[in-house]
Amino acid sequence: RPGAGGGAGLGAGASAFLGGGAARSGDTSHLGSGGHSRARFGHRYTLVRAADGSSEIESGGNVGASAQATEGSAGAADATSASELPPWSAMAFPFLVPALGGLLFGYDIGATSGALVSLVDPVNSGTSWFAIDAAAKGLLVSGSLVGALAGSLLGLQFGDKIGRRREMAAAAACYILAAAGEALAPGYWALVLARGTYGVGIGLAMHVAPLYIGETAPSAVRGTLVSLKEGMIVGGILLGYLAGSSLIDTVGGWRYMYGAALLPALAYLLGALRVSESPRWLCLEASKCEPGSAEATANSAAARKAMLALRGGEGVASTEAVEMEVADAERALEAAASEDTDVSWGEIFSGGYLKAFTVGAGLIVFQQITGQPSVLYFATSIFQDAGFAAADEASKVSVALGVLKLVMTGVAVVLVDKAGRRPLLLAGVGAIAATLFVLGWSTASSSTALISVIALLLYVSAYQVSFGPISWLVVSEVFPARARSKMVGMATTLNFGSNALVAAALPTVQETIGQSATFYAFGAIAVMALAFVAKGVPETAGKTLEEIEAGFFK
Repeated sequence: RPGAGGGAGLGAGASAFLGGGAARSGDTSHLGSGGHSRARFGHRYTLVRAADGSSEIESGGNVGASAQATEGSAGAADATSASELPPWSAMAFPFLVPALGGLLFGYDIGATSGALVSLVDPVNSGTSWFAIDAAAKGLLVSGSLVGALAGSLLGLQFGDKIGRRREMAAAAACYILAAAGEALAPGYWALVLARGTYGVGIGLAMHVAPLYIGETAPSAVRGTLVSLKEGMIVGGILLGYLAGSSLIDTVGGWRYMYGAALLPALAYLLGALRVSESPRWLCLEASKCEPGSAEATANSAAARKAMLALRGGEGVASTEAVEMEVADAERALEAAASEDTDVSWGEIFSGGYLKAFTVGAGLIVFQQITGQPSVLYFATSIFQDAGFAAADEASKVSVALGVLKLVMTGVAVVLVDKAGRRPLLLAGVGAIAATLFVLGWSTASSSTALISVIALLLYVSAYQVSFGPISWLVVSEVFPARARSKMVGMATTLNFGSNALVAAALPTVQETIGQSATFYAFGAIAVMALAFVAKGVPETAGKTLEEIEAGFFK
């Protein structure tokens, strides 16, 4: 078992794994010369090859436990089978905390649609400044988007410096201040300021959520949990729609719609203060310290303690499995690190880093420019052409679309770790392209309105089992450890930036070429997206983060 400086705080138990793998035969690329690590983390590892081709890890002569892996079987020693999963009770809290940030993001989307109607209603606004024009309404909507861009840039710059827990706490604090500010806003500009603050919370929360879940989830269920985070966003949208629908006729209803976010935001803050820090971030911190220093040893021990807690604690998690998971993450960092552990921009845009970034950034951009959420911009007119013209019917349609998105996200959650990422992406993006071409044909004539409704529902379904959850899942998996926070920040910024660009360009494009041609254009982009997925996106299901990273540096 780990001795001093190698695994303080570890106990005995059953199974544990975090996307990190155990020892693999011949994996000497992660070790220093002579099969020894460079002791960057305050202890040493030796990979010993036996005559039968198996291997074992020893830590400074103090680790008696070993992990054997058959030659060529990269996952043989990676305890990732469903039967060895930590109890769901142990995995639920570390998932729910970052996922609450996603729920609050989705809630704002749904609630704003109703809040804008309530705010400008002369009877129900409850203000003397209800008569705002279209530009002022647009600023309220875009205020949170601008804030989200700022938040994602803050995450890019400071995410690795402050850690995952502090970033979640910062996002929660922004949500709390903003929800209170929106509910109590004495005037228009105070509301705009609160909307921007909420957006900063969104940017931080959407940066840290895939990072934290990806770094802490067992590899066997990493896809399920990251996809469930998308489900929380969709669930938040649905809750926002329901809040808007129920409070739309209440005087000052928009204040209650926004203020309702305060309670889950408080829960998010409390959870961020209590949840374990990401062991991988602690390993990254240790890698930046002087080898063998007290700080390196303390961070290394904290990583093991955090891993143990994430896997169920003493009596549930296996000390040996926890030790090997953390050791694997440390060796991956050592293999990638030079004397300077900070990754330069030049490195990010070259070699394996560029390959990984191309995959993640490509999925994020195609996710936006294939029409989502822009296609839903046309949803009201499509349903009105089909006979759903009344305002209350349009509200019910919004709720129905929210339910459909939630159900189909559930389908993705069930399938993503069984079927894999690529099959769902290929099938889903193919269906997105097909339905967009159908919408291009059907919206050209009012006589095919029912076909347009069916195509729209199929489009939403296809998006929610592919681009919706899986783009962010792949982003949480493919970026190398040394630059993960910075690259996720870049992807988050691209997400909000491309969203803003499409939203700004869409009205002009629609006015210039018409609704039907707009759908055809989105369809053509979707075909390019399908080619990108088929050629450039690797399968990541069932692999540890270290195995995925190694694939980009072959």
